[in-house]
Formats: sequence, structure tokens, C-alpha cells
Amino acid sequence: MRQTLSYFHPRSLKLLNRHLQNLVKGRLWLKILIGMALGITVGLFLSPSAGFVREEVGTTIANWLALPGQIFLGMIQMIVIPLIFASIITGVASSDDMEHLKKIGGRAASYFVFTTIIAITIGIGVTSLIQPGNFIDGSLLDAHKETAIVEQAESGTDEIPSIGQVPQLIANILPDNPLGAMVEKQMLQVVLFAIVLGLALIAMAPKQAKPILDLLNSIQEVCMTVVKWAMLLAPVAVFGLLAQTTINTGIDALLGMAVYVGTVLFALLILMSIYLLFVLIVSGIRPLKFLGIVREVQLLAFSTSSSAAVMPLSITTAEDKLSVKPSTAQFLIPLGATINMDGTALYQGAATVFLAQVFSVDLSMASLLLIVVTTVAASIGAPATPGVGIVILAMVLNSVGIPASGIALILGVDRILDMSRTAVNVTGDLTACLVMERWLGDR
Repeated sequence: MRQTLSYFHPRSLKLLNRHLQNLVKGRLWLKILIGMALGITVGLFLSPSAGFVREEVGTTIANWLALPGQIFLGMIQMIVIPLIFASIITGVASSDDMEHLKKIGGRAASYFVFTTIIAITIGIGVTSLIQPGNFIDGSLLDAHKETAIVEQAESGTDEIPSIGQVPQLIANILPDNPLGAMVEKQMLQVVLFAIVLGLALIAMAPKQAKPILDLLNSIQEVCMTVVKWAMLLAPVAVFGLLAQTTINTGIDALLGMAVYVGTVLFALLILMSIYLLFVLIVSGIRPLKFLGIVREVQLLAFSTSSSAAVMPLSITTAEDKLSVKPSTAQFLIPLGATINMDGTALYQGAATVFLAQVFSVDLSMASLLLIVVTTVAASIGAPATPGVGIVILAMVLNSVGIPASGIALILGVDRILDMSRTAVNVTGDLTACLVMERWLGDR
């Protein structure tokens, strides 16, 4: 049956991404890098700390400069749900057999949880060792305490589920209204719904499955056309978004939190080194070569702070440059963008320990274990969009008794860390593809 179904299976996303490949061959990474440099330079010049323009004028200019970036992100977010939906279904339906699907699903989940725990441990360990919270003046908390974002974050942490509520939470993962889950961007529910439909297609007769697969193939092609248009804006979008971030943040906030920022970046570098070691072991690709292969994905992820925005390019890179099977790439990349948030998990651990140091809260071993468990649970199904880390952090802080108002202290530098951890997140997804192929004996 699998041979017959494979005959009917639509073309892979690899063939549909030819326009993206043309952009990559046109040195997209270099254009993005130039946009990043120019954006930071212009942002520093127009920031209030530079003193060249008034703060309200700088804010107005920042909003206009960011317009292409907002359009870029809007175009990507507009098609990310249908693209994830279609990609996962076709990825599942194109698997060799049900046994293979069980293997890749179970092992991928185990691998994602394993690397997430490693990431949190690195974040907690490095922050505990360097202790950046000891370099912070407590008066900064009063200066930043009353912010709308903090109030919003705190409001989302009033209720932490009890043990008795966990079964119902697990049951709610399956959507009773799939269309509602798509509208509300409940990514984990969308992914599970797509997996169920993919399994159903495997069980169907090939002749019955073909029209649905053809439709999904067309949806993929439409989505990739929109992505092609969006990618034309990428360098300008990167320039505007980074200019806005730098104007609003200024250099002072970054300098005042330099030790904390350096600590998190150092921890992310350790996690990235572990990825490179995994890649070398499972595929023999040397670190510098691998970084050269994935640089476009990393730069775009860094610039947009959105795993979802680079998902199509991640799939293309996995298939074309890392020689990952289309069925594996189209299943793991969307799944990883939803539940494999290693960079974000590391950040949660580091930020929690940092704020505990600032507030002089002693974290016991039980508290550290609770941080790990809460972060793993909160990271699964988190939207792959900018700023979601702050909301997750509020939940983690509340679970160990640290005031969520401390979030105000790190808001000024969150953008640069958000960009950095997103780049690590997408690298982790590409690494997972190589690890899974080796684990399944496909390499």
C-alpha cells in the first residue's frame, strides 16, 4: 500500500521552494547582515541616549521604519497555520509505514524533552555560577515596576494548575473545535489535529487519499508563493525592526544589564556548541561547514525573533542542503517550531535564577526541579512568535514565588535575547532532523 500511496503523494516542499532558493543564491544572508548593521547604526543615532532627536520624534521615526518589518511578519503569520497544517499532514502521509511513523514520533518527542532539559540545566548552571543578579542595583526595580506588560504577565499567572487538573489539561490538548484552534493559533492543538489527519490518510485507500493530498500540495504552493513575496522584503524588514528596537531600547539599557546579557549569550553559545557536536557525531559535518549551511536561517530568525517566520526556509535548508528526507523535514520542522524551544527554555532558567538573585530569593533543589518541570511544560505548544518568552517567564516565576514585577527589569534587553534564542531554536530544529535520520537509520 505504501508504494501505491507514494506514487500518488504530491511533490515535496523541496520542489516548491525554488523561488526561495533563488533568493538564497542571491546572497540573501549578506543582504540581511547589511540590514542588521544599518538598522543598529541608525537606531543608535536616533535613540534618546544619543541626544540627536527628541524621544517622541525618535519613537515616531522608529514606528515608520518598522512598517516593512511589520508587513513582513504579518505576511508570514498569515500563512503559518495553513503551512504547518499542510506540511505535517503530507509529512505524516509520506512516511514509509506506520511503524516508521511511530518511531519518528516517539523518538522525536523523547529527543525534544531531552534537549529541553539540557538547555534549562545550562541556563540555571551558568547563571548560578556567574551570578549576574549581584551586579544589579535594587532601585532599578522601583523605576520599572509599573508597566503594562508586567501587569499583563502577572494577570496570566494567577492560577497554576494543581495535580488534579493535569488529566483535564492533557485531554484538552486535542481540539474539540479544530477551526477555533487555528483561529486562536493554538499551535499544539493544530499540530496534533494535523497528525491525526495524516494517520487517517495512511489508513485510506490511495485513490481516496489522492484528492486530499493534491489539495494540501496546492495549499503548500500558495503559502510558498506568499513566502516568496515576503522574502523580498526581508533585508528592509530586518533594517526597520532592528532600528526600532535600538531606538526604543537605547544603549544605556543594554550596558546596564551587560553582565546578565553576557551570561545568557554565553549559555546559548554552550547550547549551540552541543548542537554542533551532535551534528558532527551523527552526520560528520564539521561545525564551520554546518554554520555556513544554516546561516541564512539563523540570520533571519535572529532578525525576526520568530521561528514561524523562517520555517519554510528551514524546511528548504534541511532538504536541499542537509539532505534530509522530505517526509522527515516536513514533519519535524513544523513540530519542532511548536514544541522544541531549547533556546527559550534556557532563557527561562537563566532569567528565573537571575531574578531570584536580584530579589535575594533562595532557590532550593526542589525549586530548581520545579523550574525545570514548569519550563518544559510551558515551552510545549508556545507560539513561535516574538515576545512569547516573557509570558512563559511570568508563569515560571510565579511557580517558585518570585514576583513577576521583576520582569520589568529585563524588558529593556529582552529583544536582543529574544533574537538570539530564536536563532538557537531554529538551529535546534535542523539539528533534530539530522539526529532523527541517524537514529532511524536513514543516514
